[in-house]
Amino acid sequence: MQRFALLALAATLAAPALGEEMAFGREGDPKKVSRTIRVEMDDRMRFTPAEIAVRQGETVRFRIVNSGGQLHEMVLGTIEDLKRHAALMRKHPGMEHDEPHIAHVRAGRTGTLVWQFTRPGEFHYACLIPGHFEAGMLGRVIVTKGDSR
Repeated sequence: MQRFALLALAATLAAPALGEEMAFGREGDPKKVSRTIRVEMDDRMRFTPAEIAVRQGETVRFRIVNSGGQLHEMVLGTIEDLKRHAALMRKHPGMEHDEPHIAHVRAGRTGTLVWQFTRPGEFHYACLIPGHFEAGMLGRVIVTKGDSR
């Protein structure tokens, strides 16, 4: 049963193929970045800014700064996906994964994530380290209709 649970977990968190479309966009081409947005994470379990606006089709480089004293991460997704992933992280806190929509950033360090937002809508970013999401470490991305490039 344990093996089945781990296989199901791996399937749920499997990285999309390069360029594969997800509900909230796809991995962006670093050569096509239209702007860089700085996002700061801290031990108050908050992101700054807590809300980001982008245009449909825009490729953004997130410069993710961890000004706290512990590991944090920025995970992009739909709110449903983030809640599901947070529940899995609580069950398997040592789980390691490396997907293009996730950046793990150690204390005092800076990470990057490049993402193309291909659909209009409301999406989110969160820290899914056990206890962080539950403490309110969640931000919102508003994607306005625009050029889908």
